[in-house]
Amino acid sequence: MNIVLLGAPGAGKGTQAKLIEEHYGLTHIATGDIFRANIKGGTPIGKLAKSYIDKGALVPDEVTCELVKDRLTNGEVGAGFMLDGFPRNLFQAGELDKFARVDLCINIDVDKCLLMDRICGRRVCSCGASYHVSTLNGATTCAKCGQPLYQRDDDNPATVEARLDTYASQTAPLAHYYEAQGKLFTVDGGSGTPEQVFAVIKQELDKYIK
Repeated sequence: MNIVLLGAPGAGKGTQAKLIEEHYGLTHIATGDIFRANIKGGTPIGKLAKSYIDKGALVPDEVTCELVKDRLTNGEVGAGFMLDGFPRNLFQAGELDKFARVDLCINIDVDKCLLMDRICGRRVCSCGASYHVSTLNGATTCAKCGQPLYQRDDDNPATVEARLDTYASQTAPLAHYYEAQGKLFTVDGGSGTPEQVFAVIKQELDKYIK
């Protein structure tokens, strides 16, 4: 079973990916992890990607596609894979179809106002813990380690707005791409807890995975 996860920043893709991976044993493949592994390993394509990143430029679609292709063809994927962060646009989706089979696209749909609130209200700790201002009750330190909480630079309203606009123009059209192939499943990611959202996703995946 091979899955593409779609969802805007703040939609909860990472949380759902972890739950799906734990329950079904699918290999979670995040493009960010692929980039970091290749750059750290000093692979030829990793060096090429790094040359763009070091200049502050976007890595070309062709390079990103080659990284993913290499991971899927040369790495272990077990019972199947779950792509998170790829494809990001229609070109990448078309390239993906050339070297891998996609069985289902899970689109986690969340209202933009809620996404803004989720991301802009996020507070994090250097230990890795993450919170939301609505649950902190005025606390400014981490409940796990006691260190000060802070807001990431890219979690400010202007930056978040720009990220969501980019997603809407470049990535959101992929829902129509996979719908046309009869592979789209959209779930409301804003009306319940992560566990409740996963329960809906599980009902759909159970049709494919026995």
